[in-house]
Amino acid sequence: MAVDWVGKGIGKIARGITGLKPVVIEWTNWKEGDIVWKYPEEVIPWGSVVVVKEMEAAIFYRDGKVYGLLKAGRHVLDTANVPFLKGLVEGLYGTSIFRCMVIFVSLRRFDGKFGGQTQTIELAPLKFHGKFYFRVTDPVLFVNKVVGPQNLFTTEELSEYLRGYFNSKIMAYLSRFSLRDVFYRQLDVQEKVMMQLKSDFKELGLDLEKVVFEGLETTEQWRKTLFWVQTTAAVPTAPYVLQMQTAKEVAKELGKSPGAALGAGMMLIPPLFTPPPYAPPTAPTMVAGVCPYCGKQVPRGASYCPYCGKKLKWCSKGHIVPADASYCPYCGEKLS
Repeated sequence: MAVDWVGKGIGKIARGITGLKPVVIEWTNWKEGDIVWKYPEEVIPWGSVVVVKEMEAAIFYRDGKVYGLLKAGRHVLDTANVPFLKGLVEGLYGTSIFRCMVIFVSLRRFDGKFGGQTQTIELAPLKFHGKFYFRVTDPVLFVNKVVGPQNLFTTEELSEYLRGYFNSKIMAYLSRFSLRDVFYRQLDVQEKVMMQLKSDFKELGLDLEKVVFEGLETTEQWRKTLFWVQTTAAVPTAPYVLQMQTAKEVAKELGKSPGAALGAGMMLIPPLFTPPPYAPPTAPTMVAGVCPYCGKQVPRGASYCPYCGKKLKWCSKGHIVPADASYCPYCGEKLS
């Protein structure tokens, strides 16, 4: 008690010398969609109060480093109540002011839009757009990786950054699939892409809860070719059509570089013109989904992945999720 009284006394003397009075720091102008807010002053008087509401966190940040986090509640700023402030003290006897940024982070659910163009493995152009839903689950990591280093303190800046981050990742992942997979095995492709993106977002302190494709489109030429292949799938030469189309696209690209085209083309094009081996159609297997750990297909109802041995969980609609998931990332069902 004596030490605390002395500390408060010194604090009063210091405030009298500096002329700074305690203030109340609170995020009062929150609007729908706001992810972060930075208190405009970086000199904070001793004894100020930080008010953190539910679904918020307050981060103390200086010199590219997070010093600490305050959860929901009313916090008086002195080194007795908030020990991590000792590293931020400046002034008379080390008790007059704290110098740092106070960054509020919302823990609510947010949505963002994505869209762009990539190519499938056949070099077919693929346009896509949709929405993704996320929330901040690790505010310290989010401020350390995104907000602080990039100085992103507005909704517009953060939305633009996350949209670009999402687009760059999904363009790379969609380019690994065939045009036929994208259009005729859309749910399977969506699950695989979702698992990859969840891992990417986790590195930023975010939980990607849902991805919704609102549109997938290719050119009229590729759409007609795909329709013909799909309706004549039992014909041995049908799969060869997409391969031939790929060869034409490769040849077109090589033709743009006369100096290098001949040598590269002679090596690349003959294998593309080799017909794929024909396998007669077989009955569909009972494949239900993709293992969220190793990415391989698993049979319906499996409790463990037959490839990596990890335990699996299923929602009532047949979606496969990690064993420790509380909600299905595809339909939002609460899991036991």
